[in-house]
Amino acid sequence: MKSSEELRAGLRAIDRRSYPAYKSLAGSWSFGRYILNIEHVQGDPFAAPSQLSVTVDSRTAGFPANCWETRWNRTALEDCLLRRFGGQAGRFSRQARGSGKSGVLAVTVPGQEVLERTDCQVRSGAVTLRFEVGFPANGRTINARELEKILFDFLPVCVEQGLRYAAIPEGGVARIMALAEDRHFIREELRRLELAAFVADGSVLPRESGVSDRPMRDAVPFRSPESMAVTLELPHRGPVRGMGVRKGITLIAGGGYHGKSTLLKALERGVYDHVAGDGREYVITDDTAVKIRAEDGRKVTDTDISLFINHLPSGRDTARFSTLDASGSTSQAANIAEALEAGSRLLLMDEDTSATNFMVRDELMQAVIAREQEPITPFLERALELWQRAGVSLILVVGSCGTYFHIADRVIQMDAYHARDITGEARAALENRPVPALSAPGFHLPAGGRAVDLSGSSQIRKNYRGDGYREERLKVRRFGKTAFSVGEREMDLRYVEQLVDAGQTQALACMVRYARENLAGRPVEEIVEALEQLTEGKGLGAVCGGGTVPAGLTRPRRQEMFACFNRY
Repeated sequence: MKSSEELRAGLRAIDRRSYPAYKSLAGSWSFGRYILNIEHVQGDPFAAPSQLSVTVDSRTAGFPANCWETRWNRTALEDCLLRRFGGQAGRFSRQARGSGKSGVLAVTVPGQEVLERTDCQVRSGAVTLRFEVGFPANGRTINARELEKILFDFLPVCVEQGLRYAAIPEGGVARIMALAEDRHFIREELRRLELAAFVADGSVLPRESGVSDRPMRDAVPFRSPESMAVTLELPHRGPVRGMGVRKGITLIAGGGYHGKSTLLKALERGVYDHVAGDGREYVITDDTAVKIRAEDGRKVTDTDISLFINHLPSGRDTARFSTLDASGSTSQAANIAEALEAGSRLLLMDEDTSATNFMVRDELMQAVIAREQEPITPFLERALELWQRAGVSLILVVGSCGTYFHIADRVIQMDAYHARDITGEARAALENRPVPALSAPGFHLPAGGRAVDLSGSSQIRKNYRGDGYREERLKVRRFGKTAFSVGEREMDLRYVEQLVDAGQTQALACMVRYARENLAGRPVEEIVEALEQLTEGKGLGAVCGGGTVPAGLTRPRRQEMFACFNRY
C-alpha cells in the first residue's frame, strides 16, 4: 500500500494533463489514521462522480463493542456515522472548483428510516464509509490542486469528525444504542404479547407534506384508547404506554380526513426503525406485514388465486393464473396470495386502494347476481378464516363499507386524529341486522413452488470493441425508487408501497441480475432463500459480484424481494 505523500506526488505529476490521467490514482493509500481507497475514477468531469471509500481501524474509530455486536445496534451505528460524515461532507462540497461535477463531495442521503446499507459498514469495530467525489477539472484538463484540497484538507476533517467515537458529543452514541435496543425489545414483546403492532403515546404520525417524510409541526400527538392501552417496560426508556393492536381483525374507521390512512401509513412503515425525532420511533409493526392494494395492469405469472377467484367464463386455471394486464380484483387477489407465500403474518389494507368488487358484495348484488355466476369470492368471506385457520391478521381502513364490522375483533375510530375504541358501539349497531355470508367453501392456502422465468436475453452479452467481441454483464439501471431495468427488461415497482429507499430498488435490480446469472429456473422461494443466505454470509454487496462493494445498496425485506420476483 502506498502512502498519502506518494498520492500527493502523483497528483502533482498529472496536474494540467488530460482528464483520463486521473485513473492512475486508483488504489489504496495510507493516511496514517485511515486508508483511502479510490475505487472508480470517472472518465469525464461531467460524468457520474468518482467512487471512493475510507476505512478506519477499530482502535482509531474507538467504538465500544456493544455498538456493533448485535445487528440492530450495528445498523443504528452505521446509520449515525453515515449521517455525520454526510453532514461534514456537505460543508465542503463544491468548495473545490472546476467544470462539470468538479468538487462534489457527497454520500447517499438517508431518509427517516434506519436501514442496513453498503454506504457505511462496521465490522469488528472497523468502519468503512463509501462516498463520491467529483474530480476537479478546468474544461477537461486536470486541476490536481483542487483535488489535493479535497483529499488532504477536507476529507481528514470528515473522517475525524464523522467516523470517530471521540468526536461525537458525549452520550450521543449511548442514546442511539438505547433507542435501537428499546425498539428491538418492543419487537420481541410483540411476539410474546400476541400483538400485531404497537403505537406509543406521543407519537407524531402525520407527515410534513406529500413529498416530505418529516414529521408535521403542531400535529396532534397520538394517544391510545384506554381499552387498548399497553405499557411496556423498556430496558432504557422505562415504562412506555401505547396502543397495542392485538392479532386478529382490526378495523380503522372514521370520517374523511380524520387520520385513518395516516395511522395505517405509520403502521405500514413500522416494519422499519426510524431516526430519533421522526415521531414514529416507537411505532412498531410485525416485521412481516405487507400493504395490499389493487394494482390494475400488473403482470401475474402462475399464481394461485383460487382462494378468491374461480370458474372464469374463459375456463382459465386460477390455481396457476397468468396475465399481462391484471384487473383490480385479480391483482389484489394475486398480491394477497404472494404475500402469504412470502410468509406475511399481517395484511394491511385500505378500502380506498382496494377493488370494491373484491372486498364485498352487498345484499342487493347477491340477490340479483347468483353466487354461481360470480367468479369472485369476496375478501370478506376469507378474512376470518385467514385469521382463524392460518394465523394471518388484518388491519383494514374502512370509510364506507360497514359490512366488515361483522368480523372485526376491534374497531378503532379516528376522530380528528384522536383514536377511540368503538368496538362496543359497532357491535351494538349490528344487533337486529342480517348477517352476511362470512365464509365460503374451499378454503386453502395458495400453492407455492412457482419457478421464475428469468429469460429475456442471455446473462452475458457480447459487444464489439474494435479488436473483437468482448463479454459484458447486463447493465443495471435504477429509476428512482419505483423502477429499474436489467438489460433491456424494465420492472415497475411503484405499487410496492413498503419500498422506502432508492437503495432498496438498486439492491433488487442487482439481485435480479444475480439470479439471472446464477439461479435461473428455481422457484421464487428458493431464489429468495439463496439471496438471503448470500447477503447474510458475504454482505449485501455480494449480489453485485466482483471484488469491490458498491455504495448505494440498501437491504430490502424478504417481502419486497418476493414482490419483485413475482412481478418479473
